[in-house]
Amino acid sequence: MDEIASEVEVSQRTFFRYFANKEEVALAVLAEAEEAFLEFLRARPAGENPLEAMRGAVREVWQAVDRGQDSGPAALELFELIESTPTLLAAHLRHAIQQEVEVARILADREGLDPAVDLRPRLLAAVFGTVVRISHLAYAADPDAHRHSMDGMLALIERHFDQLGPALAGSWR
Repeated sequence: MDEIASEVEVSQRTFFRYFANKEEVALAVLAEAEEAFLEFLRARPAGENPLEAMRGAVREVWQAVDRGQDSGPAALELFELIESTPTLLAAHLRHAIQQEVEVARILADREGLDPAVDLRPRLLAAVFGTVVRISHLAYAADPDAHRHSMDGMLALIERHFDQLGPALAGSWR
């Protein structure tokens, strides 16, 4: 932490005013991507069904990551680090549950549903998060993944979602 604070030219005390703990620092980039996902999801066309809206939003996030210099390989390395570090994995899973609640709220708002009564927004948000996580893990486990563009990551996510489509993508109206 001393090295990071020194690199950004602030004291550790100042640094930890921005981040509550080391896990939060490590997950900050991921948190930014998740915030971007929420913004992209809110902006999706109203006529899209919930699964298509989420697929479109995650596609936009990965396309934005792909435009960043060396962001794709760094993102994959972060997923590997999270999965191999128990404290990071616990922090990440806690945050993922909070993210699911927010995604469910957005889906419910888009569809005019009450998420306290209708379980579909929460269920789809949880399934969606799991599919994305499994896709990230599968891609990170591919020894050649770091040599591929992020198009490969998007293709893998799309293949996983295609398997969900018949079960979950029907209209809710």
